Amino acid sequence: MPVPIRSGLSFCGHALREDELDLIRRITREFANLTVTELAATLCELLQWRRPNGGLKSRECYQFLLELQRDGWLPWLPAVQPRRRRDPSVAPERSAARAAVLSGPLDEYRPIRLELIDDPKQRRLFRQYIQEHHYLGYRVPYGAQMRYWVRAAQSDLPPLAALLFTSAAWRMAPRDRYIGWSDEVRQRNLPLVINNSRFLIFPWTRIPHLASHVLAQAARQLPQDWPARYGVEPVLMETLVDPERYRGTCYRAANWREVGMTQGRGRMDRSHRRAEVPKQIFLFPLHRHWRQRLCAAEIRPGH
Repeated sequence: MPVPIRSGLSFCGHALREDELDLIRRITREFANLTVTELAATLCELLQWRRPNGGLKSRECYQFLLELQRDGWLPWLPAVQPRRRRDPSVAPERSAARAAVLSGPLDEYRPIRLELIDDPKQRRLFRQYIQEHHYLGYRVPYGAQMRYWVRAAQSDLPPLAALLFTSAAWRMAPRDRYIGWSDEVRQRNLPLVINNSRFLIFPWTRIPHLASHVLAQAARQLPQDWPARYGVEPVLMETLVDPERYRGTCYRAANWREVGMTQGRGRMDRSHRRAEVPKQIFLFPLHRHWRQRLCAAEIRPGH
């Protein structure tokens, strides 16, 4: 017999009403022939779970449904089919890049470009690189997301680094205290914060001062790229640094400010079950009035 869904459950900060829970149970049971992806999109349409730019929160809903299934609340959900591995259709740049270390002063590679990745082949290559070279590997991003290659002026060179920006962590006490917002205002204005969840300088790149230079450039470019895709102008960036591995030197050099430590749980661990190493929280304002915008009673149109 299925375990009843407990009361007090929330989705992206929205406390679910009993009629919404009943709709989730009914749709997932009556349309069990659909995939979880299709069910997530259907529920977002019916419940109007949308981003500020009008797009459906399908990815968040997909993860939410899987969590309900894991907790025994939706046992009739169809099993998630593992993706079939495909032969990479992109010739890996990494083999050639390993053969030639890119070193020397930063000026030899300027102007540095942040190239937004939208092409599916490049997205697969991005995933391969992060999985192979980042100590955390690649995890499917949660919520809004943007990927970048960091490119040198010389177009024939492989990427120097990779950046991934995603939706902000739902709750981090030191960050929230530093901003000074209430729970209610945080829930409403969180889309104004973006998370730098991956920053990888590739092992073949050994260019002094590149990392802080890239962070400074990202701070100029993200306020233009993010609204174009999501309809929201971000005013603050955040990132987490593992102190057992790094000191956050490049973030400090780029004028990011450390505001505290996490509690050692995953950024989306709503069930309080995953223990992780506490990480340093760094913040960087993207607007001179960032705190006023984040603490405003409502998001103004265009922001």
